[in-house]
Amino acid sequence: MDSADLTDVLTSVRDFIRTEVVPQEERIDAEDAVPERIVAQCKEMGLYGFTIPEQYGGLGLTASQEVRLAFELGWTTPALRSLFGTNNGIAGHVLLEGGTEEQKKQWLPRLASGEVTASFGLTEADAGSDPSSLSTRAVRDGDAWVLNGSKRYITNSPVADVIMVFARTDPDAPGNRGISTFLVPKDTPGLSVGPKDHKMGQFGAWTADVHLDDVRVPFDHVVGGEDGIDKGFLVAAKCLAHGRLHIAAVCVGMADRLVHETVEYARTREQGGKPIARFQLVQGLVADSVTDARAGRGMVLEAARTFDEGTDMVSGPAAAKYFCSEMVGRVADRAVQVHGGAGYMRGVAVERFFRDARLFRIYEGTSQIQQVIIARDALGKAARG
Repeated sequence: MDSADLTDVLTSVRDFIRTEVVPQEERIDAEDAVPERIVAQCKEMGLYGFTIPEQYGGLGLTASQEVRLAFELGWTTPALRSLFGTNNGIAGHVLLEGGTEEQKKQWLPRLASGEVTASFGLTEADAGSDPSSLSTRAVRDGDAWVLNGSKRYITNSPVADVIMVFARTDPDAPGNRGISTFLVPKDTPGLSVGPKDHKMGQFGAWTADVHLDDVRVPFDHVVGGEDGIDKGFLVAAKCLAHGRLHIAAVCVGMADRLVHETVEYARTREQGGKPIARFQLVQGLVADSVTDARAGRGMVLEAARTFDEGTDMVSGPAAAKYFCSEMVGRVADRAVQVHGGAGYMRGVAVERFFRDARLFRIYEGTSQIQQVIIARDALGKAARG
């Protein structure tokens, strides 16, 4: 996308978020649902396919363009981004990274339009940050694969039309090897989705457990076909690296919103007959948050540049996600502090964002996993036993 078109997209998204979505934030949080009118607008704007190539009906944004869009998306409730996050991110990228051309043509245009919502079925009760202990199994049986197991905390699974299920196809393979990815449509017999999880925050973004009980899928539902067998972890790793860069950018957008809320409150809240913005200790909190947000933005833009160049597609996204997810937590904490008692009350934006921000340090790999990735990349063989 050329720069003029990108500017138009960013302007439209910014206007949509600030005039249409922000006024609905408290309703979304209270009802745990995004209004259908907003969902329809997201589809019309192409937000369900901004990372999907134009040949498959998407906007085809580069990483550097995508993070600028994510900065805008981060300004409001994460539930908005979650609507289409899996289509553009970890689920859609399963097909982009590992799918056959036939699979891409069959699914990507429908993902880009929002006709279909996809989920990424990797996490299990005992296999989160470390997929080597993944226990879902896939066994050949005649002209099909039979899947058994359960997945946990699967984003968008209550509304998913297809789930990218990671299952062990070679039980004797060590560690992360011997894992394959399967396209499992929601109406496949034996596939069931549990009740929505009741989370600390990010209401309106739905997650639930997924259960597979003798689910039969044909051979052509293996992502990548025969060539994709036992290569699921490699696909997952690429999807997660891209996802980390996106999440880092969303965290920057949220930090910008929190700084805005903090500054506006400090300017108008009076104590002792004068605005608290005059107090140097409050100024110190604001300065730290402004600095954190700016550092995060610079880090994300640089990581996106090297991702597009192909010179750093592992450590850069991990470092950006690690820093920015931790950073937005600090900014949210300071925002509550500046608001004082008001910041602890429901109905105040910074209270909601404080709850919402906590999850970013966990999904797409915890902060501790990012530390391991960053350190091993820096230390090389010396870091491995």
